[in-house]
Amino acid sequence: MGVSLKELITKEEIELKDLSGKVLAFDAFNMLYQFLTTIRAVDGSPLTDSKGHVTSHLIGLFSRLVRFLEAGIKPIFVFDGEAPDLKKKERERRKKLKLDAEAKYKVALQEKDVDSMKKFASRSSKLTEEMVNDAKELIAAFGIPIVQAPSEGEAQAAYMVEKGEAFACVSQDYDSLLFGCNLLIHNLSIAGKRKKIHGLGYKTVKPELIRSSEVFNKLGIDRDKLIVLSMCIGTDFNVGGIKGVGPKGALKKVKETDDWDALFKELKWDDFFPYPWEEVFYLFKKLPHTDDYVLEWSRLNKDKIKTLLVENHDFAIDRVESSLEKLKKSEDKKKQKSLGDFM
Repeated sequence: MGVSLKELITKEEIELKDLSGKVLAFDAFNMLYQFLTTIRAVDGSPLTDSKGHVTSHLIGLFSRLVRFLEAGIKPIFVFDGEAPDLKKKERERRKKLKLDAEAKYKVALQEKDVDSMKKFASRSSKLTEEMVNDAKELIAAFGIPIVQAPSEGEAQAAYMVEKGEAFACVSQDYDSLLFGCNLLIHNLSIAGKRKKIHGLGYKTVKPELIRSSEVFNKLGIDRDKLIVLSMCIGTDFNVGGIKGVGPKGALKKVKETDDWDALFKELKWDDFFPYPWEEVFYLFKKLPHTDDYVLEWSRLNKDKIKTLLVENHDFAIDRVESSLEKLKKSEDKKKQKSLGDFM
């Protein structure tokens, strides 16, 4: 879900080519959920193979990996580890919502209400251990490094950007800014033409670069105040925030004081949450990360890719081979250009 900071954030539209040669740390779960939610059949159900295994995430992932590598991007995929206790509570809440959506989807299915089927099917998306393992296998087959975070993937990615091992974090959520990421990229996995939600036609979606320094300068705050602001309106660790406080109101409040204890007493934090505000604040400041990973990019393994997608999940072999051939031609062209530059 993440924190709702959209109306306060300064963004810069960029092109895919602007990221050529850049190492980017992807929030893997965030991306896979996007694919599960958006890549669906007409009735809203996820796409599956002949054995009933969901393939929506693999379809999206395969397509994007080819596109990223063609563009010269060097991806790193960071996977979530153990969730903090407060996040586990949020997951339980989401689980209940998904079960409710599943029940409503079944009713819509019986009534042949296609619009409701689409709506409730997307809300019931679940990322299973099997899906995660398949995604990791495909990423590894492309020769792309995988990093297992000890806790939140966004916190690990932010740490890697801070160390200079990656240029930017990639996620649709704004939480990366709270974890200290100074460069965040939105829309990278959905960039391109997309159908409009209402009405006919398409809209163009471009990647967006968010610089934390520009956000802080525009708003007149620092990272600590952004964390407190976010806590006022709600995060994954205190869902719903404080009733009656929106982004602009929260911004005004945090600019008026540095006494967070007094601020949260004024806003009656204890009426909304059975744990102290400090617990949430320091999760964003002190969430664990690791140095136990190796960042090495290797040649893609066509046989493994075809085994996973074609043999295991019924992908059309022509589509897979044509995409891989297109990627090979792109890489060969880059090598020839590089050699020409050297000569």
